[in-house]
Amino acid sequence: MVAPILLVEDNADDEALTLRALKKNNIQNEVIIARDGVEALDYLFGTGAHAGRDLTRMPQVVLLDLKLPKVDGLQVLQRLRTDERTRLLPVVILTSSKEQQDLVEGYRLGANSYVRKPVDFSQFMEAVRQLGLYWLILNESAPSAGSL
Repeated sequence: MVAPILLVEDNADDEALTLRALKKNNIQNEVIIARDGVEALDYLFGTGAHAGRDLTRMPQVVLLDLKLPKVDGLQVLQRLRTDERTRLLPVVILTSSKEQQDLVEGYRLGANSYVRKPVDFSQFMEAVRQLGLYWLILNESAPSAGSL
């Protein structure tokens, strides 16, 4: 079974664009949507609305926006990297932020990649195609915490 993609995005337009780009690039993975940082953490750790979720089925990659309600993307990333179960989970920051501080802090906290969302749809399509090719096909995922 193919692992899902967790898309953490609060902007409905950016969510729709990302889903459309994934579909147009024939990326078949199920996409789980979290619209704020709390929802993302609940999904990843099986709490709140996702209590009882099968935690052995983790996303293949997390596409993480930074400017999120409730808990921002950098806080989500920090929480993922401090927990043994999610420390090795691939996280791609996918943001429109042009702030150098966000870039530096994202990598400092352990992001695997940092991609600025292009405004132009064709550029965005190409960025998503390359993300899918690398993270879903070429990249060898780290073993889950339970299999180490």
